[in-house]
Amino acid sequence: MTTNTGGTAFPQYFIDKNVTRMKGGMTLRDYFAAKAMQALIGHGADSKQYPIDAEQAYVIADAMLKARSEK
Repeated sequence: MTTNTGGTAFPQYFIDKNVTRMKGGMTLRDYFAAKAMQALIGHGADSKQYPIDAEQAYVIADAMLKARSEK
């Protein structure tokens, strides 16, 4: 099964021999998960909860990517 990463969140472009190329970075999925994780732990979760929160953050990120693709 392939996971939809949403592509690069913050691509950087550079010119190499007169050809514009994109240099990758963080994926959009990782960016969404980081934002979701920030919200989850911002509500007072303790460190024992972090592994569960991290899994939930990616569930949220995947839902965000799905909603984005359906527009």
